[in-house]
Amino acid sequence: MSPRSSDWWYDEAAGPIVRPYALVSGRTRPTWGRLNLATQVRAIRTTSDTSALSVEHLEIMKMCRKPLSVAEVAAYLHAPLVVAKVLLSDLIQRGDVITSDASRMAVAPDRNLLQKVLDGVRAI
Repeated sequence: MSPRSSDWWYDEAAGPIVRPYALVSGRTRPTWGRLNLATQVRAIRTTSDTSALSVEHLEIMKMCRKPLSVAEVAAYLHAPLVVAKVLLSDLIQRGDVITSDASRMAVAPDRNLLQKVLDGVRAI
């Protein structure tokens, strides 16, 4: 099987030639700590200076034109979750992407509704 030009970093027999943590200079913790699996990420800046960005950063910017979860970004990059989080935190700090946490967007249920449900269960 001949390698595609986008697979230059992967050797069929040996696996990745560039280890995932080399992509983030050995960093193991994101500098922006509020990222979980369900956090939605969307690129907002496409005209900024991208000369300081790695190929992986640019790939994230391209794929996040529509909102994706952190888990999806890691899957599409074929990288461990922590690597994706480190790369995303770099972009967040630069202002290239924004996040929204779906788990925090839920509205608390109405207390009156909960009381009516409780009363109905007790009546059974």
